[in-house]
Amino acid sequence: MAKNIHIHAHQCHLTWDNSIPPVARIQSGDIVSFDCVDASNSQINKESTSDAIKNFNFSLLDQVKGPIYVEDAQPGDVLEVEFLKIKTADWGWTGLIPGFGLLHEEFPNPVLKIWKLEGESAWFKEGIHIPLRPFCGECGVARGQKGAFSTIPPYRTGGNIDTKYNVEGTKLLLPIECEGGLFSLGDGHAAQGDGEVAGTAIETPVSVQVRLSVLKNMPHVNSPQICIPSQANARVSSRGYYTILGIADTLLDATKNAVRDMIRYLGDIKGLTREEAYMLCSVAVDLRITQVVDMPNYCVRAFLPLDIFVE
Repeated sequence: MAKNIHIHAHQCHLTWDNSIPPVARIQSGDIVSFDCVDASNSQINKESTSDAIKNFNFSLLDQVKGPIYVEDAQPGDVLEVEFLKIKTADWGWTGLIPGFGLLHEEFPNPVLKIWKLEGESAWFKEGIHIPLRPFCGECGVARGQKGAFSTIPPYRTGGNIDTKYNVEGTKLLLPIECEGGLFSLGDGHAAQGDGEVAGTAIETPVSVQVRLSVLKNMPHVNSPQICIPSQANARVSSRGYYTILGIADTLLDATKNAVRDMIRYLGDIKGLTREEAYMLCSVAVDLRITQVVDMPNYCVRAFLPLDIFVE
């Protein structure tokens, strides 16, 4: 019979390092519940202002809970992470952090928005509501290399993958590089657009329950891979989309052009400030690659779901 292990908020670490002792040892198929603080590591709360971002201690960001040692997990195996339950707190935050984000050169000042999370959506401002689809941005196993690696970027073993499809019902597959796997997660999001362009989603504390299983003989899993059931797939906007194409001679510049023009659209048509529009892009706009073959230019689309606007 599978056990249910509980990992508390203080059982955490701030780097991926295979020398960190595990906080629990489990069998394949056991269920683990995690209590996770937000990505700021509690530097932001419901009463915070933009000064909290101005005074950030960046060394504390993106802590993860764990690590969990899974018996019989060996290098070359795969860890299947099945997301069973994800529950947010009743609040969240989105911020513009100086020096961080796709267009950070154009947004030098700290900005903070505190969200009230209730029901199935949250209000951005009057007339704009965001459907909630909670998930964890950080999910990974320890790297095989010795040393401490930042939790900010993603790796082939997972990490800060910020994949909004890791909702309840999804199974994430991670290639194992260390004995026991040494799994950790964190960085709760209540909602996010594909791209998380401003650098933050709706960041929130979360309670997460997962089932961890070791899979053998799956050499094709050489990076994080996801099995998404139909009911967990991205929602469809009931009022369609407004789509902007960004075109440039690199994918990065094409992406920036698409987001810049979406910010202009949201300002001209919806009356948002540039900062509001940038944050809305981060939590609601999805980026997709249109083509990578028609040289010398690339094309990236920015999808804005129109049903977030309440008439």
